[in-house]
Amino acid sequence: MNKSIFNRFRDIAYEKAGISLSEQKKELVSARVAKRQRALNIADVSDYLNYLESANNNDEIVHFLDAISTNFTHFMREKSHFDLLQDELQLWRARGHDRLRIWCAASSSGEEPYSLAITVLDSFGGVLPNARILATDINTTVLAQASLGEYNGKSLEALTRAQRANYFERLTERRKSAEDSRYRVKKNVRELLVFKRLNLAKIPYPMNGPLDFVFCRNVMIYFDRVVRQRLITEVERLLIPGGLLMIGHSETLAGLTTGLKALKPSVYKKMA
Repeated sequence: MNKSIFNRFRDIAYEKAGISLSEQKKELVSARVAKRQRALNIADVSDYLNYLESANNNDEIVHFLDAISTNFTHFMREKSHFDLLQDELQLWRARGHDRLRIWCAASSSGEEPYSLAITVLDSFGGVLPNARILATDINTTVLAQASLGEYNGKSLEALTRAQRANYFERLTERRKSAEDSRYRVKKNVRELLVFKRLNLAKIPYPMNGPLDFVFCRNVMIYFDRVVRQRLITEVERLLIPGGLLMIGHSETLAGLTTGLKALKPSVYKKMA
């Protein structure tokens, strides 16, 4: 893949999804595009690019964005955020609130939103208020996997034994290898979640809010300042006064215009 073609792919990624691809991503993009070429039986990368840019080819744009999206996640990743959420939910419950809305902005294959649901269920002892968790991602492939809610035993190791027993059902007989064991998230956990495709680069977002908590973690690293600003402005619009935003530990809101107040690194509050 020459530089000119790579730059055209970069332009498409930014225009369609706000994804900023650095020069160092050239080999990754080349490998991911090659998979789409094989799937479509298109031998030449220039022909694939022309096909991608052809009019009314929105379906292949979605497949392209799916292909170049990098998804890494696991249950209870950056666990301090879930510990904080549990503490906040105890306060929330003590104040007598009966409506809870959480948005997981980059749900990937589902481990993060299911971790949120498990934290909510643990916090309320299974007796829930009017609680819903919206889980969104631009990648349709991982959204389908997340909706299915099936994982191998290795991926559950960050959960406690009680959480594994309470919130998952075994699909396979006991195996020596955790990777060979399959589990499905139980119905009472799945019922808290709604999975939707959402392009964070396209505003305004279709939700009205208000939201109590937003987890938008490890996704802004793919955006430039312009897209990050639009995203944070929308999050601030959707959050209820007193609501919290959690971002990835490697991310920051520095350089952005926002009224959100930093409570600690990677945790922000919307002031009244």
